[in-house]
Amino acid sequence: MKTRIASWAAAAALTVSAVVATAVPASADPVPGNPNQFYAYCSVDILGVPLACTETDAEHASHICQYVLTSLGLGLDCILR
Repeated sequence: MKTRIASWAAAAALTVSAVVATAVPASADPVPGNPNQFYAYCSVDILGVPLACTETDAEHASHICQYVLTSLGLGLDCILR
């Protein structure tokens, strides 16, 4: 019984990791002419403020982002594509 549960859990973990690996691109595409900016896919809140941005390729990007230094530390500045 324990062997079946362990093998089922291992198969489920492999399936989940395969889905995550295909969903996340290998690297972000840089924005041509702007080495500090990169393409990102961001979820947005009701007011349109980008949240939870993930670096992606140009084809799947919803925003163009760059890291900025703020008084609170490093921040992310994104604009809608």
